[in-house]
Amino acid sequence: MKISKLFFVLLTVSTLFLIYSFVMEKQQTATAKSTRELYLQYCATCHGENLDRFAARQWVYGNSLKDVSSTIKNGRPPIGMPGYAKVMNDEQIAAMANYMIAEVAKVPANEPSPFQVKDVVKSAGFSFVLKEVAGENLSIPWGLAFLPNGDMLVTEKSGKLYQVSKGVMTNIEGLPKITVKGQGGLMEVLVHPKFNTNQLIYISYADGESSNQVNTSIAKAELRNGKLLNLKKIVHALPNSNSGVHFGCRMFFDKNGYLFFSIGERGTKMNAQDLTNYCGKIHRIFDDGMIPADNPFVKTPGAIASIWSYGHRNPQGLWYDKKADVIWENEHGPKGGDELNIIKKGKNYGWPVITFGVDYDGTIISPDTAKVGMEQPVFYWIPSIGPSSLTRVTSPIYKGWQGDFLSGSLSFDCLDRLIMKGNKVVGREKLLPKIGRVRNVVEAPDGYIYVAVEKSGKVYKIVPSIN
Repeated sequence: MKISKLFFVLLTVSTLFLIYSFVMEKQQTATAKSTRELYLQYCATCHGENLDRFAARQWVYGNSLKDVSSTIKNGRPPIGMPGYAKVMNDEQIAAMANYMIAEVAKVPANEPSPFQVKDVVKSAGFSFVLKEVAGENLSIPWGLAFLPNGDMLVTEKSGKLYQVSKGVMTNIEGLPKITVKGQGGLMEVLVHPKFNTNQLIYISYADGESSNQVNTSIAKAELRNGKLLNLKKIVHALPNSNSGVHFGCRMFFDKNGYLFFSIGERGTKMNAQDLTNYCGKIHRIFDDGMIPADNPFVKTPGAIASIWSYGHRNPQGLWYDKKADVIWENEHGPKGGDELNIIKKGKNYGWPVITFGVDYDGTIISPDTAKVGMEQPVFYWIPSIGPSSLTRVTSPIYKGWQGDFLSGSLSFDCLDRLIMKGNKVVGREKLLPKIGRVRNVVEAPDGYIYVAVEKSGKVYKIVPSIN
């Protein structure tokens, strides 16, 4: 008995020593890392390798050494930023704060892209160039849509809507009150399929009773002579939140005239699994905001009746295959685990119960990547690309790309091409490297592909070059 007790004591001491040694090794490793190395490890995914993703943004919580140190140490939950007190000591946090204050001051709000847009780009057996089609007054062009006459509508996240006709940008009047907060602002714009008869367009935007209680809204209005008339809000997602992250919100009409839209989980992970709120879901409604009787959760007590699918983190890419009647979606994962999904009625896509990513501070969100009753992605990205948008190339203008998906990449400042064989991803190509944060990519009715780029504040058309 005494030998057993002695063995147990020795085993316990040995285990504690090993744990202590492991912790000390981790701390020493972290201490030995330079501020730049720590920045690249923990911060660059969101803020860019050269802190360029602070461009066109403000220091929401102050830019003194004390303010920035507090932000790094404790995090800012309303904007989705975690604290790093567990992985950096006070000395490292102070050094990081000084580094960020100094480097952010060097980044202009708008800067020319290092990618030479006049250069000929080669891809998949053909070459193309970029043609600028909009850029005046833009900083963060978010949504793109096209009127039957060929005019383009462009939203600016700060709260402006423009109509571009033959290269001339006109400011559209009559927008509702828009809250610009974190990732929220004026987002998507969508043209009604029967625009020629009803003149209707739809916009998604951040909105709420106060700047601390906001969520995503959708409104419809008639676009007549450069003004929005008879504007009516048809959706306001609940609950409101002080969070500045994960608003969604892409929209499309299917072949039957139903309006689909996405809402992010607003930085509260388990919202995505809760059918009693709008967040972390894909929704389906009629064009006037009414609810179809055959939606999957209409008869579920307490559920939001517009829900079509759930378990999503922040879906910002929706593409509808009209011929096959299939919805494709991409969504932001955390650190790793961005997903490409086929969206099915009533299905659960797992977030945060299953995920291929980890949290921004490296902690585990879930040990599981699969569970019974939860859908698996068609493809997932590690590391995260920050997928902002999604389109599938159908136009014969781009023969080498037909059938492939294009996603805007916010994290790597490029256009990400997924090479498809049927519904399977068989390869990838990084296009337009370092052009800037690609906020949107759309195949327009004219068959051309258009990309909206942050930082330079431009919208480009991809034009195959004549050899």
